Amino acid sequence: MLRVPTCVLSSFHAPQVSHGHNPDLFVQIGSLTKPLTATVLTALADDGVLSLDDPLERFLPAPGGTGITLRHLAEHTSGLPRLPPDTGGRDPYVAFDAGTLDSCVRRLDTLVTAPAGTTEEYSNFGYALLGAALVAATRTPYEELLHRHVLGPLGIADVAVDPPSGRRLVRTGLFGRPRRPWSMDGAILPAGGLWATPRATADLVTGLLVDRRLGEPAPAWQKAGGLLWHNGATGDASVFAGAAPQGWILVHRLSGRGAVTDKMALDTLRRFVKPGA
Repeated sequence: MLRVPTCVLSSFHAPQVSHGHNPDLFVQIGSLTKPLTATVLTALADDGVLSLDDPLERFLPAPGGTGITLRHLAEHTSGLPRLPPDTGGRDPYVAFDAGTLDSCVRRLDTLVTAPAGTTEEYSNFGYALLGAALVAATRTPYEELLHRHVLGPLGIADVAVDPPSGRRLVRTGLFGRPRRPWSMDGAILPAGGLWATPRATADLVTGLLVDRRLGEPAPAWQKAGGLLWHNGATGDASVFAGAAPQGWILVHRLSGRGAVTDKMALDTLRRFVKPGA
């Protein structure tokens, strides 16, 4: 039976760490990056730098007429597909760099699958564009925006784009050799490229969702009754984070099987959180 390194941190019970996981080492958090990107967006809106309803073409060279706003990108209602064009393979985002994103932006009207604001379709592509727009609007690198508007105010340090190799925890393959994680530090970064320690990720969950130290949660968080949650998965890692009035939970596993990770978290939440609360 495959033993998957697993870390569960929550307000419901003591930390549960098994099969070689380590809550103080950096792991990929995948699409849990998106709520942090959306928090930067709302912070910039609160500062008057931009508006959530600004059209994308105000910041990027997109053709006019798409109707796509920053809010649409944040709420997955932009009408854009889930993935950027020409991604896939063992390392699906390795070729998706700034030049490729720029090329996509300039022909965005040919890539939409529905009019903006009419349907909801989860889109990594949309969050890549949102991150690029925030960078363009402020002329500030993404990582600096993240530290200035999220990590700094929350006093959280162990979140990074490129953590030290000696502090990374990755899945191992045959003969215990470390597997090479997906390359996500290019244009896809704002959609899913961050690394963080589980302890730092838990601090993000409590700071953003429980204590709400930066105001109301950003529009990236998903809602199910009183539960606010988001998950994420890369090729070899998956995570679920959520908070309800009764408590919060973070599950991280060194496995890309996100459905199993989600189920672990939801099973715990069902034991402690009243339905509809």
